[in-house]
Amino acid sequence: MTTASSDYSGNRFELLVQSVTDYAIFMLDLDGQIVSWNAGARRFKGYEATEIIGEHFSRFYTPQDQAAGIPALALATAKQEGRFEAEGWRVRKDGTHFWANVVIDPIRDPSGQLIGFAKVTRDLTDRRAAQEALRKSEERFRLLVESVTDYAIYMLDPVGTITSWNSGAERAKGYKAEEILGENFARFYTEEDRIAGLPSRALHGAERDGRYESEGWRIRKDGTRFWANAVIDAIRDSTGKLIGFAKVTRDLTERRESQQALEDARIAIMQAQKMDAIGKLTGGVAHDFNNLLAVIVGSLDLARMRLASGGEVERFLDNAMAAAERGATLTQRMLAFARRQELKLQSVDCLGLVQGMADMLQSTIGPSVTIDTLFPGNLPPAYADPAQLELALLNLAVNARDAMPEGGRIIIEASEMLTAEGALPGLGAGAYVKLSVVDDGEGMDEATLERAGEPFFTTKGVGKGTGLGLSMVHGFAEQCGGALTIESVVGLGTTVSLWLPVSQHAPEDAFDSDMHSAEEAETPLVILAVDDDNLVLMNTAGMLEDLGHTVFQAGSATDALRMLQQSRVDMVVTDHAMPGMTGAQLADAIEEAHPGLPVIIITGFAELPPHASSRPRLDKPFRQAELARAVNSVRAPSRQNGMIYFSPPVDRL
Repeated sequence: MTTASSDYSGNRFELLVQSVTDYAIFMLDLDGQIVSWNAGARRFKGYEATEIIGEHFSRFYTPQDQAAGIPALALATAKQEGRFEAEGWRVRKDGTHFWANVVIDPIRDPSGQLIGFAKVTRDLTDRRAAQEALRKSEERFRLLVESVTDYAIYMLDPVGTITSWNSGAERAKGYKAEEILGENFARFYTEEDRIAGLPSRALHGAERDGRYESEGWRIRKDGTRFWANAVIDAIRDSTGKLIGFAKVTRDLTERRESQQALEDARIAIMQAQKMDAIGKLTGGVAHDFNNLLAVIVGSLDLARMRLASGGEVERFLDNAMAAAERGATLTQRMLAFARRQELKLQSVDCLGLVQGMADMLQSTIGPSVTIDTLFPGNLPPAYADPAQLELALLNLAVNARDAMPEGGRIIIEASEMLTAEGALPGLGAGAYVKLSVVDDGEGMDEATLERAGEPFFTTKGVGKGTGLGLSMVHGFAEQCGGALTIESVVGLGTTVSLWLPVSQHAPEDAFDSDMHSAEEAETPLVILAVDDDNLVLMNTAGMLEDLGHTVFQAGSATDALRMLQQSRVDMVVTDHAMPGMTGAQLADAIEEAHPGLPVIIITGFAELPPHASSRPRLDKPFRQAELARAVNSVRAPSRQNGMIYFSPPVDRL
C-alpha cells in the first residue's frame, strides 16, 4: 500500500509538472545535465525531450554568458545559498533570443545530500518589451520636459512638495534642481498671496475640479517679481487616488508689459481724440449758443428801449423767451446724446410746429436767407418728440444757411409717403411724414456726403460747428422709428429729409405756459431757497414770492442747515450742484435732522445720484408754472390741533 501510494503521488506530481505550459520546469543533475523536460520548456525553447535530455543546460545561454561562466556560477550559487534567481537573454533551438526569468533551487535527499537542481524559467519577452517601451516613452517625455525652457514644468506631491524640476523652471524662477527639490511650491507666491491662503486654495481647486488656472505675481529666487500664468492638474493612479499634481507656469511679464503699453497708448489716443472732440464740441456749442444769446440779448435790448418810450414789448419778450427755450432744448439734447435718454414720443402737427418756430428760425438764420414752407393741407401728424424735432429742424436750417455764405433760399417742405419693405435702408414698410429742409447752396461731393453723418465730422472751420448736428438728427430719426436721407449735388444744393412714422393719434396740444403762469399754491408756505449762485437764487426766490409764498434765502448748504435750526419752514427748494455739500447731500442731512420736511432738488444734470433719484426734482431751466406745480406736488406739512399732517404728493418731477 505504501509503495503504491508513493508511486501514485509521484505520478501525480509528474503529471502536474508536465501539464504546465507557462513555465519551463526541468531538472538538472549535479553537473548541470538535463534529466527531465516539460511542455512549458518545449514551448519556450523549441526542443523536444528526446533532443535535449542529457545535454548541458548552458546551451540555453548566450555565448557571452557562457564565456563569463554564468551557468556554473548559477549552480554554485544555488548550492551555497539555497536559491539562484536572475533575468537575462536566453537562446532557443532556432537561435532566437527571449528574455527569461530563471530560478534554480537545489534538490536534496532526506539525508541532505545534494542530488540535483530544479530549474524554472519564465518567458518575459512581452512584458520586457512593454516595460522597455514604457521606459523609452518616459525617457522621451523626460527629455521633452527637460528641454522646454519657455515653461516651468514640475511635479508636486499631494501637499505641494516639489518632486521634479525642468530647465524652464530653473530659467523662470532662478532655482537649480538641487536647491528646490523637497521644498514647498508656496515659496513662489507673494507674501500677500500666502497670507490669503492662495497656494492651498489652488491645490484644493485642482483636486476638486481636476484643474486649476490663475494669473498673478510670482517671486523668483532673487526676490524679483514676474507675472505668471499657472495651470495645476491633479494626477491620480488607476484607482483614482490622488498621487500629486503637475504644475505648468509661464512667465507672461513681457506680454503683460506690452499689453499695458498698448493700453496706455490706446488711452492716450482716446484722450487726444476726446480732447479734439471736446474742442470741436466746445467751439460748435459756443457758436450755437451765441446765435441763441444774440436773439435773447437783442430782443431784451429792444424791449428795454421800447419800454422806455412806451412802445409794445411783448413781441420781443416772446422772442427772447423762445430763444432761451431753444437753448434749454439744445442742452437737454446734448445730455440725451451723451446718456442716450429716451425721447418723449407723441403725435406732432408738423405744420403747426414749423409755424410756431418761424420767428425763431428767421432770427437764427439771419436776413440774408429767406425761409419758405410747402405743406399739403391734409398732412397727417408725425410720431416724434416735438422739442427734439424743433432742434433737428434748427440744426438742419443752420447747416443749410452755412452752405449759402452769399445768402439764398431755404425751403421746409413736407409730404406723406408710403414705403415698401426695403425701399429705404433701415425703414420698414408703412406711412411716413417726409419733412425736408432744402437749400440751393454749395452742395456736397460724394466723399463728403458719405461722411456727413459721422459724429464730429464737419466741413466748417474751428468754432463754427460741433460736427454733431447731422449725427444727432440721424439718431433722433432712428429713435422715432424713422430715418434720415441726404441728397446733394455740388453747385446745386442739398436736401436733407426726416422720415417720421405717421402717428395713429391726434396731435397733442402744446403746453400753454400763459394759461398756467398764474398758478398759485393752495396755501402760502414758508420756503427756504438754497443756491450758491446769487442770480439764480434771486430768480427762484422771486418766482416763489410772486406765487404768494414767504421765502428765506441761503447761499450754501451750511447756511441752510443753520437757518433750519433757527426758523420753522414748510419746504426746502435747493440747487444740486453746490460746493462743499450738494443738494442731494443737504436733503439727506435735512431728512436726518428734520424728518418729513419736503425737499425739492433743482438740477441741470441729466441724472442725480442713485440714492437721490427718488426725490422730487425740477430740471433747469424752468418757468414759474413748473416751479408752482413742483411745490404743489409735495405740499408742506399742515398743522392742525397741534398735529402734523402731510398731503400726499401728486407727482414726482
